[in-house]
Amino acid sequence: MGRLLAEGDTFAPPGVKDFFLPPIFGGVTKPMVLMVLSILIVSAFFLITSRNMKIIPSKWQFAAESVYDFGRNSIAREQIGSKEFKPFVPLILTLFTFVLVNNLYGIIPVIQFPTMAKIGFPLALSVLVVYPVYHYVGFKKHGFVGYLKHATVPPGAPFAIYFLLTPIEFLQKFVLNPITLAIRVFAAMFAGHLILLVFTLGGEYLLLHAAGPLKPVSVISWAFAIAMTFLEAFIQVLQAYIFALLSANYIGQALAEDH
Repeated sequence: MGRLLAEGDTFAPPGVKDFFLPPIFGGVTKPMVLMVLSILIVSAFFLITSRNMKIIPSKWQFAAESVYDFGRNSIAREQIGSKEFKPFVPLILTLFTFVLVNNLYGIIPVIQFPTMAKIGFPLALSVLVVYPVYHYVGFKKHGFVGYLKHATVPPGAPFAIYFLLTPIEFLQKFVLNPITLAIRVFAAMFAGHLILLVFTLGGEYLLLHAAGPLKPVSVISWAFAIAMTFLEAFIQVLQAYIFALLSANYIGQALAEDH
């Protein structure tokens, strides 16, 4: 197998280096441009589809209403509660659609790069947006001491257990939650994009550089690439949903009366 593959240039498997793209101009990179473009896409979608609202909706209005209803009722209302969810609907809807567009970039021809595969972007969303919001509403509702107790002292446990349980709860609520929220979407997008690169570039190498008996294998590699693209599309939507769902869940936990 090694001799057959070695007929042409050596195959260099894709890796972390492929996620560090060169600047387009100045210090601006492709992921930065895509991030700004996603803001324009999401804004334009809702502005255009809601410009002439009708009782009998058009296809685009129906699509926008479906996305809004999903973010409002299936995520925000379910996780935060029917009494307090309304002020957070714009945030949850924005998080869902924003992450979704940036994830879907990974399977769009020419673009083919999910910006959430760069850890800085999901980490910024988690640490600079979600984290301050859910702690702010918690402190606002319960007070400083009350919220710390609410977040770190679960009721009903034996007193001695609190010496172990309280530091764990503090670490989870104030340190780990924003980090794990970012890592979930980052890891899924990074791994998915890497798998697509392996099958696509591997198929190209087999076709152009491998010996004759191995060239037909390139078709199998590309077939796997197509199959993985459909799977990746599902995961991209799922990860956007999970990011918004967990964000709403953290807000709901901060507002809840019980731990």
